[in-house]
Amino acid sequence: MRIAVAATPEVALPALHWLQTSEHDLVRIISQPDKPSGRGQERHASPVSNWAMANSVDLVRPEIVGEIDAAIADVDLLITIGYGRILPPTTISIPKFGCINLHFSLLPKYRGAAPVQRAIEAGETQSGVTVFALDAGMDTGPIYTSITTPIEPTMRSFELLDKLSHIGVDALKQALLEIEKGTQPIPQTGESSLAAKITREEARLDWSLPAHSLVNKIRAFYPQPQAWTLFRGQPLKISSARVSDVVPDLQQGELRIFGSDCVIGTLDKAIILERVTPAGKKEMSALDWSRGARFEDAERCG
Repeated sequence: MRIAVAATPEVALPALHWLQTSEHDLVRIISQPDKPSGRGQERHASPVSNWAMANSVDLVRPEIVGEIDAAIADVDLLITIGYGRILPPTTISIPKFGCINLHFSLLPKYRGAAPVQRAIEAGETQSGVTVFALDAGMDTGPIYTSITTPIEPTMRSFELLDKLSHIGVDALKQALLEIEKGTQPIPQTGESSLAAKITREEARLDWSLPAHSLVNKIRAFYPQPQAWTLFRGQPLKISSARVSDVVPDLQQGELRIFGSDCVIGTLDKAIILERVTPAGKKEMSALDWSRGARFEDAERCG
């Protein structure tokens, strides 16, 4: 098949590597326009755009969705992977076999922009990928295939996303075989849920929550937007932590050095902070940070 891919983030790269070496013809890549980032607000190409240029694949970066139509007029199938724009039905209907999406959850659970982060935040023990046919809704189309995988207890969102990006290659292989055979995708069934984009404010930790819930948030929100709290009026980012059963009784948000650990109180158990980023500094071990901070008696984060 002649295939175009609409994608933006790094998570799409394993699929692109496979397509380029497969029996299919990867004729074009569609990605978001270069965007300003960093302190200098210089414009940078997306990871997918950089890959396309490095591998001499035709690259199109439409400013508006309507410009996509011409880019897919000569392809049999469009695959979308984290493209970042919703395609209208008129666009979806252009390729011979329509458009399919590689989504990083087991649909219909966790439809939306942040399925991996929301699954970890909720304490899920398994996740997966789904390849489905695009329709007018958001991640509501009928399914060609899905693959399930466990979420390890300490796995953070970037680690799970990397794992799913490689599993997604197998899912795409199977989906393309089904499409070539003329198999009709199966409508989604079961309870659905929404995986809304994460805001910086909701990544602020509330120490009145249970310890396991807070550790899940820390895992889910790393590396973006990253869980944080206030310490002495300044933001303190927390990269990794774990629940501890053997710590002294602490008030919610209270910090203490206990043995060789930096611990903080929650609603129930305490949390051992492992890696933190103080305001204006680089990431460091929480114990090193706490020794330099010299906590006052019953000092708290908030």
